[in-house]
Amino acid sequence: MNFRSLLIGLVVGILLTAGAGWMMMPGMMLKEYQSPYGVEETVETIKANAMAEGWVVAGVMPIDKSVRKHGGGELPPVRLVNLCEANHAYNILKGDDTKIVSVMMPCTISVYQKADGNTYVGAMNAGLMGKMFGGIVAEVMGGTVAEQQKQFINFVQ
Repeated sequence: MNFRSLLIGLVVGILLTAGAGWMMMPGMMLKEYQSPYGVEETVETIKANAMAEGWVVAGVMPIDKSVRKHGGGELPPVRLVNLCEANHAYNILKGDDTKIVSVMMPCTISVYQKADGNTYVGAMNAGLMGKMFGGIVAEVMGGTVAEQQKQFINFVQ
């Protein structure tokens, strides 16, 4: 009876831990911060901060305009700020086993307005994402990229 209780307790504990992890994952992987600025000023601040860290601004996509253009309806402003740092990208992409990470490149930070009229910044938790992959991805994303990303959005944290 004791062994059976131990086994049931172990299985229930594992399931509860897995369930809690699953429910907490979105809040850990994606971070949202309220900006003290409007959408365009927030975008410009992120761009300037990224360039100061040696990153290239690959582009800013006004996703709300694209959605409207293709029949999706009217949205408040939503901007995707696409950022790249060549050495980080090279270090991750040079190995065949890590090329799959290209699906998350370039690094993107979103800036959007919600119904409350305030501007928000959305960012991926690069450090946690890197740790999930391990190896060189963890080294690059979990180290320098995570630290530099914090500098891009330091005005909202």
